[in-house]
Amino acid sequence: MICNQCPRRCNVDRENALGYCRAPNAYKLARASLHFWEEPCISGKSGSGAVFFSGCNLGCVFCQNYEISHKCKGVEVSEERLIRIFEHLVDEGANNINLVNPTHYAVQLAHTLKKYKPPVPVVYNTSGYDSVDTLKLLDGLVDIYLPDFKYMRNDKALRYSRAEDYPQFAMAALTEMKRQVGNDVFDENGIMKRGMIIRHLVLPGNTNSAIQALDYLAENFGDTYISVMAQYVPCTDLSEYKEINRKITKREYDKIVNHILELGLEKVFLQKLESATEDYIPDFDLSGVVDLE
Repeated sequence: MICNQCPRRCNVDRENALGYCRAPNAYKLARASLHFWEEPCISGKSGSGAVFFSGCNLGCVFCQNYEISHKCKGVEVSEERLIRIFEHLVDEGANNINLVNPTHYAVQLAHTLKKYKPPVPVVYNTSGYDSVDTLKLLDGLVDIYLPDFKYMRNDKALRYSRAEDYPQFAMAALTEMKRQVGNDVFDENGIMKRGMIIRHLVLPGNTNSAIQALDYLAENFGDTYISVMAQYVPCTDLSEYKEINRKITKREYDKIVNHILELGLEKVFLQKLESATEDYIPDFDLSGVVDLE
């Protein structure tokens, strides 16, 4: 497959070469298991059926899933095995099938989800660096969009994610995602069945950038749930990025929370600062991928 499905537009044949995402044409997975650390309406008490895809089309320098996003740790699986993984997670009681970092497999996933649509909602858990044309292939196949909105500033996007055009693509992608899923729908237990949650990870030394992002979201997606995340913890060598080579402080996070109150946003999820720990990073040990009968 000649791949131009994300904004990088590598134009490589993934059967014979690797593009920016480092992923082959075949699905490559690092973990598939019940996950309890998403937003409450996603994980609930039963857990979210998280399927972690290897590789990444964005490649943030601070990525907490570095060993699978940058190093592409994982094993290749067939479409049939991926469907079996979905079925197994449903059998285990997953509230949804949570496709984690799926952007570089969007075209393949559109084909698979037309063949097998799980009986639980499909969550598209993405960095936000998505192409609108590719997202349109998923219209009617994805029930919940869970995108990041990382940056409003092009210089920050270039420095931390090597994607100077991230803001423009993410803005357009969020609009398309919202168009597809419309208003939020929850069941009697408060579990989301359809809708959208936009995440923003607060980076240390970048509170003004976070405020800019929140201002944009408040103005353009004020009726959409926003998840403000305090879980940032340095996990890789960030000696070249000293300003983010630490956790955020209480003062920094309080500044963000106070701004949210000033904006009058009501549909907001907030994390506790105690969430900034590596304890919440999964073990990418191929669980649920290679040991599935």
